[in-house]
Amino acid sequence: MKQVIVAGAAVIVFCAQIAAPPVIAVRAARLIDGRGGQPIAPAVVVIRGDRIEAAGSGVTIPSGARVIDLGSATLLPGLIDLHTHLTSTGIHWEEELLKTTPGQAALHGAHNASITLMAGFTSCRDMGPTWPYTDIDLRKAIDEGIVPGPRLMVSGNYVSPTGGAGDARQFSIYVDVPIVRNLADGPDEIRRAVRTNLKQGADFIKILGTGAVLSKGIPPGAQSYTEEEMRVAVEEAARWGKHVAAHLHGTDGIKAGIRAGVRTVDHGSIMDDEAVALLKTHRAYFVPTLYTSESISGNGNVPESEKARSREIKALKDRSFRMVLAAGLPIGFATDAAVVPHGENAREFAYRVRLGQTPMAAILSATKTAAEIMEWSDRVGTIEAGKLADLIAVAGDPLRDITELERVTFVMKGGTIYKR
Repeated sequence: MKQVIVAGAAVIVFCAQIAAPPVIAVRAARLIDGRGGQPIAPAVVVIRGDRIEAAGSGVTIPSGARVIDLGSATLLPGLIDLHTHLTSTGIHWEEELLKTTPGQAALHGAHNASITLMAGFTSCRDMGPTWPYTDIDLRKAIDEGIVPGPRLMVSGNYVSPTGGAGDARQFSIYVDVPIVRNLADGPDEIRRAVRTNLKQGADFIKILGTGAVLSKGIPPGAQSYTEEEMRVAVEEAARWGKHVAAHLHGTDGIKAGIRAGVRTVDHGSIMDDEAVALLKTHRAYFVPTLYTSESISGNGNVPESEKARSREIKALKDRSFRMVLAAGLPIGFATDAAVVPHGENAREFAYRVRLGQTPMAAILSATKTAAEIMEWSDRVGTIEAGKLADLIAVAGDPLRDITELERVTFVMKGGTIYKR
């Protein structure tokens, strides 16, 4: 009897040893921790399981820890992109809706998610798929470990007015796509669309309050949802504890959206002084997508009519960014991938720096500030004890050359190494 008890105890101890979370210590020449201070050099980050246990200079490495020495590299928090379309197989609804299936979109999404993760983006806010709810399926597959990819916050489906930026019926009036039920006109229809998306598992709501560049509908600068309509979306989402991200290019639409209570002004291409002031008083966030102008101009698959739309607002986009920057307001990081090819998200950094943003501020826009916008500050955005172990590294110093972020050499998400 005693032998059985002793053997059982031994088994229990052995199992406990196996179940103990692994400890990893990552060393590098410097650490930009995402909080805005000076780089820490040299640096050690200790990870236990999926969490950061300690980070800084002079941190003691626990006995038995697996040590990863990255030499002269720079460690940073995993990057965050606030505006992606991971399940898109292209950038035109006409082709996708008539020639692809939701299954294809999901498979492309898995591929694009992996590419995005390898580029150093460990979290993304996905802003709506062509085929509804495929982004929700992708999020679940990533969370379950079926495919590698960033942590996702997803919108499920666009909420768009008829003729607006999200009206997928951009071909002959005799061709319909009944499965894409994203059109909502007036308060009652908008409320139903918001409830439907949240019921299906969306994490937030995306509304399209103005026209778009890559659209045949109402022009980008024109307002397509009224302030009242956008307020209904905000109020209904709030009942579910969710926020609204608004696609807004034109000035009137931007101001209406901010007054309605949207959390983010995505694109924000044509700001004026009043719009900038409203951002501050209403605590909304500016989330521009600037490098899209470069991508569209060089993309042979984009019709000339849509390239012309892009050229018309490029200078206005740049000016708006400088206005918000000069006002000292928080700016989120976003790319609109797939308009920018998946995996090339980091090209947005250099564009912003050319417009006057400091390299450190650009980095913070994709780390600490982006996490605040997503309301994920408790888990990601900075490298500090208790946060999820989302780390990346680049060979050089991105404060000297921001394009280093286009060449990520090391990726860890939740304590698991995906790229080294």
